[in-house]
Amino acid sequence: MRSRMAPLVRVPRTLPRVLSPEEAGRLVGALRTHRDRAMVLGMLLAGLRRCEVLGLRFCDVQVADRRLAVVEGKGGHHRIAPAANRFFDALGACLHHERPGGAPTDRVFVVLKGPRRGLPLSAEGLDEILAGARRRAGLGHATCHQLRHTCLTRLREAGMALEAVQAQAGHASIEAGPGLPAPGQRRAGRPVPACGRADRC
Repeated sequence: MRSRMAPLVRVPRTLPRVLSPEEAGRLVGALRTHRDRAMVLGMLLAGLRRCEVLGLRFCDVQVADRRLAVVEGKGGHHRIAPAANRFFDALGACLHHERPGGAPTDRVFVVLKGPRRGLPLSAEGLDEILAGARRRAGLGHATCHQLRHTCLTRLREAGMALEAVQAQAGHASIEAGPGLPAPGQRRAGRPVPACGRADRC
């Protein structure tokens, strides 16, 4: 008897939405602390994953070279990620003016107040911070994964070679990376998907 099972249909992969410069500016402007701005700029300007931002330790921050050593990357991959001056400016202000004295951790980003003051910030805490900033900025999107993808897309649009973008992103292969435009090519608008599970760590 012939099977009546329906044929499998390949569903096209939906890419994360990319923030416009105006949207990115609104989001950063809606953040309330230097710590929060540094975390968001780590994703938006250095292409870090959420778990990589939260996993940063003081020894990973190479201020003189304007680079970050990512040693807790996805799949255990280590890499060096260049970061813009805006990230280091926000980070410096956070450490000088906000970080609790005597915090019992070498993690860079910690809780600033409450019973967990001085302890490493959790993924749920970062998500809550970002959700609040989205509301204040009037944005219906801007997840951690979309911030990271915005960084990688802008680098590719600016002419960075695909292999260099791959290295910045920490992808094991070009095929494992997100769909990126050719150098100098701008992406059209995309539908907003759920935050990619691969980067929700």
